[in-house]
Amino acid sequence: MLDREVLDTDCAIVGGGPAGLMLGVLLARRGVRVVVLEQHGDFLRDFRGDTIHPSTQQVLHEIGLLDRFLALPHADMQQVTMRFSGRRLVLADFSRLPTVRRCIAFMPQWDFLDLLADAGRALSGFDVRMRHTGTALVRDGERIAGVVADGPDGPVEVRARLTVLADGRDSALRADAGLEPVGPPSAIDVLWFRLPREAGERVPFMQVGDGALLSIDRGGFFQAAHIVRRGAWQDDAASLEGLRRRVGALEPRFAERLARLEAADVRVLRVRIDRLERWHRDGLLAIGDAAHAMSPAGGVGVNLAIQDAVATANALAPRLASARPTEALLHRIQRRREPAARATQAVQRRLETVLVRIAEPGAAVPVPLPLRLVQRVPALRHAMGRFIGLGLRPEHVDDGRPPPGRHASTR
Repeated sequence: MLDREVLDTDCAIVGGGPAGLMLGVLLARRGVRVVVLEQHGDFLRDFRGDTIHPSTQQVLHEIGLLDRFLALPHADMQQVTMRFSGRRLVLADFSRLPTVRRCIAFMPQWDFLDLLADAGRALSGFDVRMRHTGTALVRDGERIAGVVADGPDGPVEVRARLTVLADGRDSALRADAGLEPVGPPSAIDVLWFRLPREAGERVPFMQVGDGALLSIDRGGFFQAAHIVRRGAWQDDAASLEGLRRRVGALEPRFAERLARLEAADVRVLRVRIDRLERWHRDGLLAIGDAAHAMSPAGGVGVNLAIQDAVATANALAPRLASARPTEALLHRIQRRREPAARATQAVQRRLETVLVRIAEPGAAVPVPLPLRLVQRVPALRHAMGRFIGLGLRPEHVDDGRPPPGRHASTR
């Protein structure tokens, strides 16, 4: 049996996604020792959340990373628009947000995560361990005292005052902690696939008619998403032909490219909208998708995960370097963040009633009344911009110094 490497730190974070890496960076900036465990060897994975909302860009500004972020390839969107049965609709307008940038930035998540990881590595006390998969929690009586991970050189035991689960909706360690998500299953799945993009080609971001299509410009290709009823995709010829037909009807320019698409090129996202009733145990806290799985609708999952990380760092950094956080403190973090997550999930579930109808083959779906109202009342478009761009409870970094100005730029 291999000897087990033992590490001692203040905070062990399982998962190197947006929530885990942002939390690690924020804590390390405040002098807290952090070990982040990421199961993969890099961040290069397709079909992950890649919308960086205005509130997240605000956080990057507050910690001095916004200029480095903007130097990376990205595309900005000042309004969320869609084409609904041939009619252009504006869903949300970000132009009045009280943020340094009033737009959503589209950036491959691997670039965003590399930025955070590099910023963390420049800080004393920040240690990110790639290819380390959390396998079990370490206990000291009833208290969670750390985590065991399988690494490339054998098992590693990380002992910590606090263990944070930021390992997503499929977290394997939640059950070990006795934390089980609740919530009815989603009614939809999302089919993700790539289509080649011609130089200078532009297509609408979202199109709705007989089905729905999202097309994200990736430079050399479009990252496309097609909504279907849950379980409709069977990975067979009939399912593939249905995808080609419906997506080709929404965007005829894609027809030839869709003919070359194979079933193996399609990845199914099983949409989940669930949550933990309790986010914590003594010595352990779950944040981000590990605490509340979000639908991809609105692309708000990354935004909420980042806000969880900011609120957690604000609450814990003043004492985590010297003392173990109490369950009462962990519960205060849940009380702060849970209402926004639950309310957002409620909106997403209401939205599913429309998406399910759209996902029915041959369905003729009229423009829903709320969308018609948003077109007629500009204030509603700005309200939707605030809901999508900031969330219901935006968080700001508290690092013990006066925050930088929030209106330095409107790029």
